[in-house]
Amino acid sequence: MNPQPGSGASRAAGMLLATVLWTMAAPVSLAASPMGADYFSNITLTTQDGKNVRFYDDLLKGKSVAINIIYTSCTDECPLETARMSEVQRLLGPRMGRDIMFYSISIDPEHDTPAVLKDYAKKFGVGPGWLFLTGKKEDITALTKKLGLSRTSDLANRDGHASSLMLGHEPSGQWMRNSAVDNPRFLAASMNTFFGWPDLAAAPSYAQALPVDMGRAQMMFQSRCASCHTVGGGDKIGPDLQGVVQRRDPAWLSRFIREPEKVLAEGDATAVGLFRKYKQVRMPNLRLGDEEVASLVAYLDVGVKAPASRVAAEGHEAAHAHHQH
Repeated sequence: MNPQPGSGASRAAGMLLATVLWTMAAPVSLAASPMGADYFSNITLTTQDGKNVRFYDDLLKGKSVAINIIYTSCTDECPLETARMSEVQRLLGPRMGRDIMFYSISIDPEHDTPAVLKDYAKKFGVGPGWLFLTGKKEDITALTKKLGLSRTSDLANRDGHASSLMLGHEPSGQWMRNSAVDNPRFLAASMNTFFGWPDLAAAPSYAQALPVDMGRAQMMFQSRCASCHTVGGGDKIGPDLQGVVQRRDPAWLSRFIREPEKVLAEGDATAVGLFRKYKQVRMPNLRLGDEEVASLVAYLDVGVKAPASRVAAEGHEAAHAHHQH
């Protein structure tokens, strides 16, 4: 039997329909993030300025973050990680400390006191919005496991840990793993996409970047060296490399690029002098083969000797050959 207009059944049906329609139109509230207060312990860490902070309540809750692990005595990937993140910091500009926080957590807290971390941060031009953190060894071990920044295979790595960067948006519980030694422009673009930021008008655009179709050696320099060095643009974290092939013995230069930690450990006068001059920032081992080192040295040599028109022409030829393949 169909309900008659005005009957109790009709009114009930109308109320049910209205409730369904209202529910469909109302915002859907998301369930609490599984990676919230119950997942992340509120351990106490200490910043490079000696301030005690609670990990979840003070550092994570309600924030967008980028987190990696380092230790200041590292001779391999850590200096490169920090240099890359320093470049990302520059690219993000006013977003630092406002839209995102960077956290670099030391996995060697016995050595990395707040004073040591502060000195390390200063070497890399760290600004507001980026904290270097230390704490109790057992707390840091547990925290890095929960963050997905430590693995059982880490002991097999030369660096003692993977060079990972975790991006996280705590309110939504969304996390993404990246390489901390990736190209800084790529990392900055990945953050823009992941966090849903509109492009900053003042930020450098890809139109200002070097062409993608550059020669192999030039691409290698841009991806592996440009965070710390320029060729003719002045000193950065490391020295300007303009004329380095003319200033240094080629055999020494090639070996220093290939195994800088060994050259420094041997007490080589030039390596020690550079180490002291550039705030004791260690040249990282880029794990380049002999052919790659030779190619990089040749690029530095040709780049400073050739006129700009010739370098541009070679770039166009490389691009043309790349497209043909």
